[in-house]
Amino acid sequence: MSDSVSISAAFDPDEAARRFVAARLQARALPAFPGPLPDGLAGGYACQDRAIALWPDQIAGWKVGRIPDDLQESLGATRVVGPVFSHTLIHAGVEPAVLAVIPGGFAAVEAEYIYRIGRDAPAGKTRWTPEEALDFVDAELVGVEFAGSPLATINLLGPCAVASDFGNNAALILGPEIPGWRSRTDGGPTCQVFTDGVPVGTGSPASIPGGPAASLAILMGLAAGRGYPLKTGQYVTTGAASGIHDIEAGQTARITFGELGEIRCVAVPARPDRSPGGKAKDDDHDGP
Repeated sequence: MSDSVSISAAFDPDEAARRFVAARLQARALPAFPGPLPDGLAGGYACQDRAIALWPDQIAGWKVGRIPDDLQESLGATRVVGPVFSHTLIHAGVEPAVLAVIPGGFAAVEAEYIYRIGRDAPAGKTRWTPEEALDFVDAELVGVEFAGSPLATINLLGPCAVASDFGNNAALILGPEIPGWRSRTDGGPTCQVFTDGVPVGTGSPASIPGGPAASLAILMGLAAGRGYPLKTGQYVTTGAASGIHDIEAGQTARITFGELGEIRCVAVPARPDRSPGGKAKDDDHDGP
């Protein structure tokens, strides 16, 4: 029996989901992936589905991340996705948005272009063109994804691990709407990210392969195929336009979007009563 078959047979999506959810709710880092890795995205999404069922909150949208070029053929996909929950939606304001970083876990900020869904998508439609997908959008916003996980090595382990833990999403900060977004020839303002005042990345809608609408179309097909057709008022954040920028508790971030201004963030240590989506539940398993 090959190693890949052995790993696939040993992967337990229920156990992995339980451990990821417990670690997030308890704001506790995991020292390693909880069990053997899934050997494909299907396994990662099976874990994600079980974790969604365990999580004490409702889905308010989805994040879309790009799969590295060298893995796209083997995985048969260009994007990896995960849910955004209602308690982790943050509306940007005058004061910095507070990002709760699990000590010893993963945390990063990403400049994003975000769609708000204007009407329910049909449940049975699993193939979308970007043009069809945009017909279901009523606004495009700028914003920031707070990528976060109890597993520090989640991105190094690859897209199957990312899929397993809510797509490595911890929160979504909603900025202002882009005026005239449908008619803009540039797709939206450029973005720049600073951590502790140091510039770390720049981008634009063109930084996302195929543009944000391509991410939306892929997400709408994946979500419907898994039983989560998009609903009115949900948000879809379309990819890390500026790159992925690590952040630690005590650091600040500032993300600018040209004429639309800036979004400021401050990272703080997560606590069980501050971890996104709910309070800690009892769990007697502390290992990976």
